[in-house]
Amino acid sequence: MSSSTVPVAGPEHVWSVTEHLEDILGTVRPLEPIELQLLDAQGCVLVEDITVPLSLPPFDNSSMDGYAVRAADTVGASEEFPAVLTVVGDVAAGQADAPEVGPGEAARIMTGAPLPPGAEAVVPVEWTDGGLGGGPVSGMRAHSAAPEGASGQVHVHRAAEAGAHVRTRGSDVRAGDRALDAGAVLGAPQIALLAAVGLGSVRVRPRPRVVVLSTGSELVQPGEPLADGQIYDSNSFALTAAVRDAGAIAYRVGAVADDAETLRATIEDQLVRADLVVTTGGVSVGAYDVVKEALSHVGDEDEAGSGIEFRKLAMQPGKPQGFGSIGPDHTPLLALPGNPVSSYVSFELFVRPAIRTLMGLPDVHRPTARAVLRTDKALTSPAGRRQFLRARYSAADATVEPVGGSGSHLVAALAHADALIVVPEDDTSVEPGTEVEVVVLGRPGPIG
Repeated sequence: MSSSTVPVAGPEHVWSVTEHLEDILGTVRPLEPIELQLLDAQGCVLVEDITVPLSLPPFDNSSMDGYAVRAADTVGASEEFPAVLTVVGDVAAGQADAPEVGPGEAARIMTGAPLPPGAEAVVPVEWTDGGLGGGPVSGMRAHSAAPEGASGQVHVHRAAEAGAHVRTRGSDVRAGDRALDAGAVLGAPQIALLAAVGLGSVRVRPRPRVVVLSTGSELVQPGEPLADGQIYDSNSFALTAAVRDAGAIAYRVGAVADDAETLRATIEDQLVRADLVVTTGGVSVGAYDVVKEALSHVGDEDEAGSGIEFRKLAMQPGKPQGFGSIGPDHTPLLALPGNPVSSYVSFELFVRPAIRTLMGLPDVHRPTARAVLRTDKALTSPAGRRQFLRARYSAADATVEPVGGSGSHLVAALAHADALIVVPEDDTSVEPGTEVEVVVLGRPGPIG
């Protein structure tokens, strides 16, 4: 953690969305690189270019099951007048010593097997009689059940040009080529390439470990019975899923009751496995806003002036926010509001970019677009606040349509949204047909 680049503001200062985000991104730094085994590096970001140590494929090999031949020996071959070649042996994948193919000869070859010396092309088995003396065959029988396939003669019914059905050495990548650039995220195809060129480990920035916890004595875990005045804890599940979607490792902590000492102890216990802590709930001005009570005066052990600062933002939803660092390792902590929509919108605007910054990604933000507003009546927005409205976005015709109302408790509408309409601070009304800015989120499920 480094110190913030945003000037210190007084307790009554209302922060803009941009100021708050700049403070977060000016403080959070990418995690230090480490060497990881390939599968452990899945989802991580490379910190150095990868140069191919050997060519792929490393040798000329067959792309078909068939016969390795000299091209000249098949010229003019047809089913009526086949080329008759002497079979000198088998070449299987992984075989080190292959028989040499001379004039008038062929070697039975399997997919992936090295092209034997003297051969220039591969004739698919379907173009031959398979060494059985009849018409065209559809495939090869197992070697143990067809010893005649590796000896005797084979009738070739079609000509093959030099290089036919042969994967040449280095046709994928050549030794010395750059395989992957620094900054690449390692998914399955990238890991396949690294393994194919023989790299067992790679230097990456690790996936951040993010601890997610919600607060509130009214919260009950899904699957348990509800008593009067209780609700199910949806925030910690939503944020844990969002953390994973952002590329990090998530640790969900069960809901913490409205007790400041319990919350402080819980967070301190979690710091050992956290590169980032995210709380939800308890950041407003109520008498039981436990996160604010527990963390307002908690600072880093050896960094003067640090700790968690609670702010008012000029945005809707998500006005109350908290940000700072905590513990001996100066672990960043973002405190989000407790209403489900406020919590999720705050995650998208502030937490996701922080996670992507920890990962070392160059682009930490969701994509944005311009779209024409499709709605029956004008949208209203409070003066002086940047509003984020849930919506469905169509890239095909560049339109966007609001989903549900503006209430910060409306979870059902959130489930059907794939975008956020951004209404600037100075706009109090947006008419249908107006072009608006849209933050494009992940795709939701279909509306049932």
